[in-house]
Amino acid sequence: MYGALDIGGTKIAGALIDAEGRVVVRAQRPTPAREPSEALMAAVAAVVDELAAHPEWVSLSCLGIGSAGPVDTFAGTVSPVNIPAWRSFPLVERVRSHPAVPEVIEPVLVGDAVAMAAAEHWIGAAKDAANALCMVVSTGVGGGLILGGSVHAGTTGNAGHIGHITVDQNGPLCPCGARGCVERYASGTAIAAHALELGWAPPAGLPATAREVEAAARAGDPRAVAAFDRAGRALAAAIAATAALVELDLVVVGGGVSQAGEVLFGPLRHHLTSYAVLDFTRALSVVPAGLALDAGLIGAAAAGVAGSELSRAGVGTRGQAAH
Repeated sequence: MYGALDIGGTKIAGALIDAEGRVVVRAQRPTPAREPSEALMAAVAAVVDELAAHPEWVSLSCLGIGSAGPVDTFAGTVSPVNIPAWRSFPLVERVRSHPAVPEVIEPVLVGDAVAMAAAEHWIGAAKDAANALCMVVSTGVGGGLILGGSVHAGTTGNAGHIGHITVDQNGPLCPCGARGCVERYASGTAIAAHALELGWAPPAGLPATAREVEAAARAGDPRAVAAFDRAGRALAAAIAATAALVELDLVVVGGGVSQAGEVLFGPLRHHLTSYAVLDFTRALSVVPAGLALDAGLIGAAAAGVAGSELSRAGVGTRGQAAH
């Protein structure tokens, strides 16, 4: 049985996953993203506790962790842009020291979008792709690359981090420190914020989230439509830039915001025709993730398996955890 943790700005999820990539057991807690570091770690520990209470935990063979980034797979630390209390936080060490984690298990850390890419390449929409970009569009925006038929995690596990490609040199300041990042236009948080700026308001009693903006866009609200159009344009610009750099066969888009379907994919594909104009980038296929919201967990498990195999073979896992 493979263990998996998926840590993002909205939720901390965990699962036990079988050898076919099926989720057998799952647990989840909200991410206390604005609370102190130990409150965050307590939520992670609670997820591990819940998984460990299941009878299948005794057959645990590896444990993978996918986290919002940046991450450092070699150091085992995380510094998520959307979780300010964690800066170089020793997540692997803290998970390893959890009383329920067997001493023989060495947790393997990758970026959450690299985990998503590993999952989609294993059993999802990118299963047959030799060169693909897999994106997570959620509280933040991340990405992972499949190059030459293998997941390319990079030296620190952050390769493909498309959310922090600049698409507007004079754009708003991003929490990462740069300006005009994709994440400032296309994340769920950014979509809701822009809709509010345009004068949209959620129905009484409901929060101002991308989900509510999506509902308004489906109903024809021009402000909500404009917010998703802006997001689609930013994503298209970044995808075209990535395709020009590494040549892609496929783009897979997952994460909570991707559940908006054509409300997001329509403007994304429309704007992509304006940005991807070179012969080798034109007509690039953009599809929804095959594993929907489970991709991060399944990919973390895949990274755990790969890292465990490399460890048994006596090979270092730096930059190779998700291969």
